[in-house]
Amino acid sequence: MLDHIMINVKDFEKSKAFYKAILAPLGYIHIWELQGWAGFSADGKPDSCWGFWIQGGKQVLPPIHVAFRSDSRAKIRAFYHAALKAGGRDNGPPGIREHYHPNYYGAFVYDFDGHNIEAVSHTPE
Repeated sequence: MLDHIMINVKDFEKSKAFYKAILAPLGYIHIWELQGWAGFSADGKPDSCWGFWIQGGKQVLPPIHVAFRSDSRAKIRAFYHAALKAGGRDNGPPGIREHYHPNYYGAFVYDFDGHNIEAVSHTPE
């Protein structure tokens, strides 16, 4: 199991605002910031390093794929719409992806650096 993940972003402030907006529907909050790093956690533990992190710096090439698990298809739809409103680009609207399995419900967006960001649920709703 992963403890945390960090990705580089070119425009730290713009990306921080983007991730605040798109992760909020999934229950993630901005928990910590230091010297060009920003952390987001679903646990809301400001004294920990667990969760998802962005770091200002060079763009990562090739871009990476990060998937956030959700317990609700409605939250996935909210994630997707928040991402588009915040300037993300569509990479697959919310829906069933039966080629993975019958209950794979996901939505995909590109962030400003081209990272493929997904919200996914594996349970029927």
